[in-house]
Amino acid sequence: MTTATATFGAGCFWGVEERFRKLPGVKEVTVGYSGGLTENPTYRQVCTDETGHAEVAQVVYDADAITYEQLLDAFFEMHDPTQVNRQGPDVGRQYRSVIFFHDTMQEAQAKAKIEALSAGFPLPIATEIVPAGAFWPAEEYHQRYLEKNAGPFCR
Repeated sequence: MTTATATFGAGCFWGVEERFRKLPGVKEVTVGYSGGLTENPTYRQVCTDETGHAEVAQVVYDADAITYEQLLDAFFEMHDPTQVNRQGPDVGRQYRSVIFFHDTMQEAQAKAKIEALSAGFPLPIATEIVPAGAFWPAEEYHQRYLEKNAGPFCR
């Protein structure tokens, strides 16, 4: 098994986590914060839209069972990448569409995917592609949130 890591922001991390977790080949998904300046931020801090962080899902996957390309396909299917700093009712930079790449292969594939998809969207794709930096896991109560709590939350 070849384990790799991918990090995506696609709005509220609860739904993003659940969707990635259901993909065959995905071994673990941890929700958290990335892309900002505040070290070890809390959910409350990130919600102020002042930390610069995005809500993200960090995906550990078996690269022999699922490809990064398949993860990108899932990412673009689970949200509207043309929205700037929002998804559905959630508004703020913490909900931006973003791919944090971990190596040059991921960067190249993400850029190629956006180029390929651009013709099919009525608006420009706003997804940011940036190097992965520090990842701060969210508080425990956010991990597997939709498994623990019934309700119509950002599915």
